[in-house]
Amino acid sequence: MRSAGIGALLITLSLATACTSQPKPVYQHEHSSAPVVETYDGTLEPSEAVLPLVPDAATTLEVTDFDQLRLTLGFGDMTSHSAAGDRARFWRDLPHTATLSDGLLHPVDGQLRSRFGFGADDVAWEASYSGGGTSGWVIAFRESLSMGQVERAVRAKVGPLKGAQVDAANHLVTSTAPPPGAQSWGHDSHLVALVGRPADATYVARGCLSFASVYGPGVEGQLASGPSQSVGNLTPLDGYAIAFGGQLATAELGAGRNDLFDRLRLAGVLPSTSPDFGTAFARGVADPSTGRLGYELQRPTAAVRLTEQGHLPFAICGQR
Repeated sequence: MRSAGIGALLITLSLATACTSQPKPVYQHEHSSAPVVETYDGTLEPSEAVLPLVPDAATTLEVTDFDQLRLTLGFGDMTSHSAAGDRARFWRDLPHTATLSDGLLHPVDGQLRSRFGFGADDVAWEASYSGGGTSGWVIAFRESLSMGQVERAVRAKVGPLKGAQVDAANHLVTSTAPPPGAQSWGHDSHLVALVGRPADATYVARGCLSFASVYGPGVEGQLASGPSQSVGNLTPLDGYAIAFGGQLATAELGAGRNDLFDRLRLAGVLPSTSPDFGTAFARGVADPSTGRLGYELQRPTAAVRLTEQGHLPFAICGQR
């Protein structure tokens, strides 16, 4: 199901970008999402399922769907029992994709496999969160894995599993106990609306990026009248998400925005980022009704670096 969703997204955006180099709306089927996510639900896409496990204080979330990445790279049925050559090729190819993780368990994979009978190739997806004085991670294992093996590794304090919490019923391991009650991202309806799209990896951030953090101090005051007006046209941005696929990236800014085309054009009228935004996120298209921007991923690793370093022109704060 996930691979079909990614395929539909790729076809829709490819058709839109192939027709013209000028910004045009992108129309896609909306993914269904509840206003809030009360508890963990493994049937949801990872970026949405993880929200109840992320403390409310956190400001950024990075989710890597290893199941989807295996499909993208041609290793869809891989587990820790697969051929050693296939497993090695997957981990060798992984850094060239738009992944947000190199695999939390990969550095201790040999130890886990030899002592406990599972490894990094049994991870379905993982997530990490940070900011607001908190940080942590979540690992979801494939449903066919015996969690008794994982529990033994946690008790043995192997690598990052030292001190972790095991939720055997949901095939989860978390770095700390999940947040109680409504004290999670799952109860923020704005964040819930930004996620849930099938993707190799998803980056989510609360708030926006200051102009100075993207381009450096003092640059905004030196802008010509045209670029300055474009920045002045921006309205407030409370958060954003970027879903990375094998060939395309979709940025979610929230439905019904009247500044989406202004945000799309910023990369072309403002100074270059490092690496240059346009060489990583290319041929952008927009759909104001859904608050969505679509880009071709020309340089996946550069796109990830720009995202994690906060050098995204379209995510600049607007006027209040």
